[in-house]
This record gives sequence, C-alpha cells and structure tokens, in this order.
Amino acid sequence: MKEGENGPPHRELYALLHISPEASDEEIRKAYRQWAQVYHPDKYQSPQMKDIATENFQRICEAYEILTDEHKRQIYDIYGMEGLTSGLELGTKLNQAEEIKKEFERSRRRKEEEKVYSHVRPSGSVVAALSLPRFLSGGGIMRGMAMSSEVQSQLSKRNAIAVGGNMTVNGNSGGGAATFVLRHQISSVASIEFMASAGLRSLIGVQTSRHLSLHSTASSGISISLSDGTINLTNTWTRQLSETSEGNIQLVLGPESSVAAGWQKKDEKTSAAGELKFGTSSLGASAHYTHHFSSKSHGHIAGRIGSTALELEVGGGRKISDFSAVRMLYSIGIQGILWKFEFHRGGQKLIIPVLLSRELTAAVATGALMIPTSLYFLLKTFVVKPYYLKREKLKALGKMEKSSAQIQEARVAAEKAQQLLQNVANRKRNKQLETGGLVITRAIYGSHKAFKKRKELREVDDDLAPQVVDVTVPLNFLVNDSGQLKLHEGVKKSGIMGFYDPCPGEAKQLHVEYTCGGERYEVTVNDYEELVIPQLKHRI
Repeated sequence: MKEGENGPPHRELYALLHISPEASDEEIRKAYRQWAQVYHPDKYQSPQMKDIATENFQRICEAYEILTDEHKRQIYDIYGMEGLTSGLELGTKLNQAEEIKKEFERSRRRKEEEKVYSHVRPSGSVVAALSLPRFLSGGGIMRGMAMSSEVQSQLSKRNAIAVGGNMTVNGNSGGGAATFVLRHQISSVASIEFMASAGLRSLIGVQTSRHLSLHSTASSGISISLSDGTINLTNTWTRQLSETSEGNIQLVLGPESSVAAGWQKKDEKTSAAGELKFGTSSLGASAHYTHHFSSKSHGHIAGRIGSTALELEVGGGRKISDFSAVRMLYSIGIQGILWKFEFHRGGQKLIIPVLLSRELTAAVATGALMIPTSLYFLLKTFVVKPYYLKREKLKALGKMEKSSAQIQEARVAAEKAQQLLQNVANRKRNKQLETGGLVITRAIYGSHKAFKKRKELREVDDDLAPQVVDVTVPLNFLVNDSGQLKLHEGVKKSGIMGFYDPCPGEAKQLHVEYTCGGERYEVTVNDYEELVIPQLKHRI
C-alpha cells in the first residue's frame, strides 16, 4: 500500500536509536550504549572525525535523555519536541497521557491569550469624495471628506476598550465626534458595554448582550443625548438559521423610531445580506451579494431602494497581497452615476467615490460601465496576470532553493554519520560473509515514484539520483550478531542514522537487495512499514 507523509508522528528519536516506540527502559539503555561506542568523540584522533562524532553523539544523548524520562517521553509521544519546549510543567500530577494532553492544551491557550491580550488592533477609514461635474464647472474637484479611526485593546481576559473618532466635511459644513467604549465579559454567555461620545452629538449609553440559547442572542441598549436629553432604546434579537446564515430583528424607540429585519449568509464562496426597514421618517430595503471566484478575486452586486434612495451597485475586487486588496464599484441611482475606488490594507480603508454625472443619461451610464470594465480586462491580461505569474514563479523558485538547501544539509549530515559507521559496518559484513549470513548488497531509500522504475535502479541516471539515497552502509551496521535485521513499524526511516529525506512531502520506500546462505533476496517496503530480514518470501 502506498503511504504518504501522514504516518505516525513524533518518532524521530526512536529511529535515531533504532528502537521500537514500545521499547523498555532497558532496551533504550542498551541501544544508547551501542551507539555511544560508535559516536563517542574520544574514539577518534582526527579533528574532522572528532567533530562529526561530537555532533552525532549529542543527538544520541538528547534522544536518550528524553526517552528515559517517563514524563518527557509521554509528552514527546503526544506532541513531539514542541511539547517539550512549550513550557509544560512536568510535575508528578501529569501521570497519564490524557492529563499531559490537557495540560499542553491549557499551556497553548495561555500563550495564545497572552498574545491576543497584548495586541492592539487599529482600524480606520478615509473617504475622499470627488465630483467631476463640479470640477468641469470651475469649482474644486473635492466635494467632501470623511475620516474615522478606532483603536481596540484587550486589557484583560474579560475587559477591552475601544477609543475612536470621526470627522466629516461636506462643502462649508462639517462635524466630528470622539467615542470611548468599555466592554466587559460578565460570563461566557453575557457581556456589557459602556459608551460615551463627545462632539456635535454628545451622548452616553450602555448595552448588554446575552446568549439566550445555543443559536439565539439578544441585546438591549439605552443612550441619552447630552445636548437635548432625548433617549433612545434599542433591542436586537439574532437567530442562527443554519450553519452559514442568521437573521435579526431590531427595534429602536426614540425621536427616530424604526423596526428593521435583516438576514445574512456567508460561506466559503459567497456572502449575501438583506434588510427591510420601516421608520417614522423613512422606509427602505437593501441587499448585497458577493461571490468569490477564487481565493484572490470576487464579484459584487448591491441595491438599495426606499423613500430617500434608489441605487444599483456592481463591481469586483482582488487581493494584491496577504493583507491588501483593491476594489472598484460602479453605481447608478437618483444621486447620479459614480465610480468608487477602494483600497484595503489590514484594518485600514481608503475609499474614493467619484461623481461622474448627476444626470442619468444612457451615454454616460453605458460609458461609465464599459470603460473601466474594458480597462480592467486589458490590465488583467497584459499586466496583472503576467506580473502574478512571474511573482509566483519566483516564490516557487525560492521555496525550491530553501528546500534544496535543507536537503543538502541533511545529506551532508547523513554522509558524516555513514563515515563513522563505515568501519563497524565493514567488519559486520565480512563476518557475515565468512559464516554465510546476512549481507546487504544494495539498499536504496527514496521517492515512491522513483521505485516505479525498478529496472533502472541498477543504473541510477541523473534524473533519478537526487530522489534516492544509498543506505547500504547503515543497514549493514544494523545487522545483529544473529544475522538478522529489523526496522520497526511506525518509525519513519529517514530518522535512522545515516539516512535522510531526499524528497520531503512525497511518499517514500526502502528497497533492499541482500544475500544469505548463498541465495539472493530482494524486498521493498513503505516508509513506516516494518522490515524483517532474511525471509524466504524475498528470495529471487
């Protein structure tokens, strides 16, 4: 059966000592003594060989130290080296694997929470509204500007603050306000917010939220205007309708009372929302739909209709990096024909609406739609797509170079390890030859695809060579005095001394040719599969 890279995790130290994951303490000590005889630096006079021995001896000592410590071994078996370096307490209370697992998860959550709590999240937007008709009539091109900014910070596990402000300029008039919000998590199902705002519409308020059930949430708030003393009461009920959609109803009582019902849906490919609102001074409905064609591009359509609005909006956007995106929208309605350009970077937005015409003429409406659409496809075909293809090619090349460097480093380490194994492996091989015992004549470890060319393995060509590694020496070293060799099940073979992984991410196999009692044998096993030789079924 073909195996990929999804084998049992955290077995490298067992492969290093050539022991089973179920090995006893005595078996671990025995394996350590055997490897220490080979890699102890005092055995070598040459400075080069002494350095190689020291490097490998340190690896053996680290594996021995971890696997002979009951608690460390349990943690390593569950979480590997990450568990040992995570700050997990190794007290006597952690006697069971399940207890260790729970403690590790708690430690991981604490680190994640500390990271979140110390993180300050800024957000903001700048809207610069331009007017082409105003510019053509001799006035300035700028018809208005709005700015808003907010900084959120987690003070503790239950408390967070948000400080923000906004400013609006439209013609010769303008306004602004500063806001402060304190959020407190009362329990796992309830929270409360205190809000204060200073400016043209100064007010104070409080809002509470609570989960009524697994799928329902309710919030209630009250705000008081400091300028005229008016009071607003707000109640919102939200209900999860399915795994990807929810609905809500909002009731507002005050100088401008209203009732609104909304619906939202979001999944991997699409997002949609709609709202119907009835107020004392206005009524209206709005809806929008966004479809993600890929992980980088999306299309958008939205519409609004009511007593003060009639508008249709279409457009799309594209990610230009992991944190940045651009979007362009075409809008037509009673306010005129507009282009809207948006640039998003993290939590920041720059929005530039451009009024093209206040009159709804067919020529302007058609031109305003066709010109940017045609320009987009031309830029995408001749500029954007070639640029991204080139960038992806450079990224792939960079990853390949990095992977090649890691493979080269591992290959050098394996070659050094084999140098130290060579003398003992030759002695064992000669002894087995004298007694007609087990002799590994050829052993190759590498890509599963390479082993499909079994007949070509005897003459390794240039294309095949980088995908496999010759492991004849380490396998001859591992043959025991009884003339047997066993590689344990569930242990990735690239961790064995003298081995390395020549093709990370690919399924691998081990091909062994050997002689025993004057007969020739051959066997191929998967990366995590047990190998026991000699066996009669391997005879050729």
